[in-house]
Amino acid sequence: MDPKDVVITGLGIVSSLGVGADTHWRALTTGTPSPVLDEERFAPYTVHPLPEIDWSAQIPKRGDQRQMETWQRLGTYTAGLALEDAGLKEDSELCAAMDMVVAAGGGERDVEVDQAILDASLTRNDHDILLNEKLTTELRPTLFLAQLSNLLAGNISIVHKVTGSSRTFMGEEGAGVAAIETAAARIRSGQSSHLLVGASFQTEHPDMLLAYELGGFLQRGGWSPVWQRRPEDGGVITGSGAAFLVLESRAHAEKRGRKPYAAIGPVVSGRAQREGEALQETLEIMLSGLGGGDAPMLAISGASGAHAATRAEKAVLDAHGNLVPRGFSSLTGHLKEAQFPFAVALSALAVHYGRAYPSFDAENEKTYEPKPSAVLATAVGYNCFEGMGLVLQP
Repeated sequence: MDPKDVVITGLGIVSSLGVGADTHWRALTTGTPSPVLDEERFAPYTVHPLPEIDWSAQIPKRGDQRQMETWQRLGTYTAGLALEDAGLKEDSELCAAMDMVVAAGGGERDVEVDQAILDASLTRNDHDILLNEKLTTELRPTLFLAQLSNLLAGNISIVHKVTGSSRTFMGEEGAGVAAIETAAARIRSGQSSHLLVGASFQTEHPDMLLAYELGGFLQRGGWSPVWQRRPEDGGVITGSGAAFLVLESRAHAEKRGRKPYAAIGPVVSGRAQREGEALQETLEIMLSGLGGGDAPMLAISGASGAHAATRAEKAVLDAHGNLVPRGFSSLTGHLKEAQFPFAVALSALAVHYGRAYPSFDAENEKTYEPKPSAVLATAVGYNCFEGMGLVLQP
């Protein structure tokens, strides 16, 4: 074992299934897992909504809560869960030295300001002047019509006093892959000894759904498991959620007497063309580069349901008979930037408890009996970017 091995010592996860790692483990392994859905608010689209959350449990100051939009509160709250789970929440010295890597989107738009601009434009012809008026009177000067992507990292620093170096990646699922890949590389190189990494996504907002629908990705035909979605129904059902992980070097975790959930092995990423067979070929190359071997292996798949991407991933997984997939988006919805961190977190739980998840889709997912010693985590972007990695026994 190398003292610079990357181990996972803290997990914070939130989705429609509940709050916390233990809650998710129970929800996904007890009986037949079932999704939590909201089919009314955004009809004809379905979303997996956030559960009830007591924000003050991780963000005690009301003022801090008020100045954050939901995606920031969600990320800051979930980061607190991870720090607490790792036994670092009250350790001011280690938090001050902790580095951070966050995957983030552009935040939620101010829908009321957007609507006011559109309404006013119907009665005025001087649209340039109108827009400048609204931008200077309706918005805070530090923001544009959404929010700055690094506000999430900033709020985590303020609330949880994580004040080492900070990096924010943008780029949907690719941002989440890059965040995990970069965080692991920093620890392996000795640049970081302990690090907080993750993302949050709030889909219960019209502008969040609009981006998917403009590309024709959103599912219209009600809920179905991710592997069963038909092209004529769209394909992607989104969810609100977040995943943050505390990563440490093995030496750092051992020094403070912390037993890890799992270790992170190799992580690979790509940007294949989405036409023809290029994506499937790239995924094959990535999979072979991980060196997982031919033994049976659980695959925690972040497949989104987007037809071309999901079809290519399923073809690769099926071609390797030793891989047994679990498409968790069937139960959580597509979590965008948080998709890969969430896949890694679920993989770590399977390794930690030494049990596989039951089938989330009995028609397309085989049973898996062996004790998972290595788990494949994937996130093939609904539109672009793909990544995968191995989560191993610590």
